Amino acid sequence: MKKFLALALAALMLVALVGCSSSETPSTGGTEGEDTTEVANNQKPLIWFNRQPSNSTTGELDAAALNFNENTYYVGFDANQGAELQGQMVLDYINNNIDGLDRNGDGVIGYVLAIGDIGHNDSIARTRGVRRALGTAVGDEGTEDSTPVGTNTDGTSTYVKDGEITVNGTTYIVRELASQEMKNATGATWDAATAGNAISTWSASFGDQIDLVISNNDGMGMAMFTGWSKDNGVPTFGYDANADAVAAIADGYGGTISQHADVQAYLTLRLVRNILDGVDINTGIATADDAGNTLSDDVYYYDEANRSYYALNVAVTEENYKDFLDSTVPYAPVSNQLDAEAHPTKNVWLNIYNSADNFLSATYQPLLQNYDDILNLNVEYVGGDGQNESAIVNRLGNPSQYDAFCINMVKTDNAASYTAVLNQ
Repeated sequence: MKKFLALALAALMLVALVGCSSSETPSTGGTEGEDTTEVANNQKPLIWFNRQPSNSTTGELDAAALNFNENTYYVGFDANQGAELQGQMVLDYINNNIDGLDRNGDGVIGYVLAIGDIGHNDSIARTRGVRRALGTAVGDEGTEDSTPVGTNTDGTSTYVKDGEITVNGTTYIVRELASQEMKNATGATWDAATAGNAISTWSASFGDQIDLVISNNDGMGMAMFTGWSKDNGVPTFGYDANADAVAAIADGYGGTISQHADVQAYLTLRLVRNILDGVDINTGIATADDAGNTLSDDVYYYDEANRSYYALNVAVTEENYKDFLDSTVPYAPVSNQLDAEAHPTKNVWLNIYNSADNFLSATYQPLLQNYDDILNLNVEYVGGDGQNESAIVNRLGNPSQYDAFCINMVKTDNAASYTAVLNQ
């Protein structure tokens, strides 16, 4: 009898041990002290964000990178919708503030344009959006020429044409006087210091021919605003709704575009959380999670074909800028803390392509750092210099210690530099 009881007890213990070591939905990695099933690095969640894997010359999306594994997604914003908004914002300003806008009275509304990165889809879209709205674009809608003109004070450039606008019965020519890619000597693009130098050169050359200053982002826009246009009363328009630019609207900054960085940052980490939890990918997005977090469809949409989540943009002007003064506050509908037992801590590797980029360092990363606490994610933030991809890739030396990866490339062409490491 004793022998039978001993055998029965041993059998029960064996069953219990087997039950503890198996799971219907194996975890991808785990926290310290947790018994988990090992997952290959190339099967772990991979979220591209801010810079969509694509050909920097043609803009064609990199399908291989976007479909690297079943847990790969992209998070960004609707570049074309935002570009259209920026162009419309500038056009509305002209229509509403025409008196005194033509500073030298020559009948030409002249503008200068700071271009961030000629190979970046967002920069291309914003340049096209402004030119389209102002009637200066050359080419078919959606494929207009986005080439910098250099100098075009005589209106003879083949990259743009003179536009026309009629306000209060008076017709004005609209001319892109000058534009250039803001790339510094070491290769970093979207460079604010280069934009500051450019406006010094342009203002010395063109003076009161410049009636508007337009920029692909607020970092460059603010460099030109503080360096020249503020003191000369020339309205300046940017993009990103950085805190300093929003505050500067009170001092004459013409306006900016919020790309809903609060929604983008949330989506970047929310997708990681959902994949690691083994729940539906739209939990806490289209449908509420167990803490009540959810997004409405007027702030984002999902492009299933390209596995991409896009935040929608909002124009920020003197009418509403006070609502956007703090750009690092989490979006209220998705700011509820997740329970740590139901959603245990996981480790995430995340890089910022350029730690000196104003939008990424002063807006996006602080938002990520707020959301990583809310979503119980232990994120290692790696900052790049905006120039050297390999210096960032080399810091992904031991991917096995992470449960997921969020990647912001220096160049949109370089996705394979990262996936090669995960495939090793």
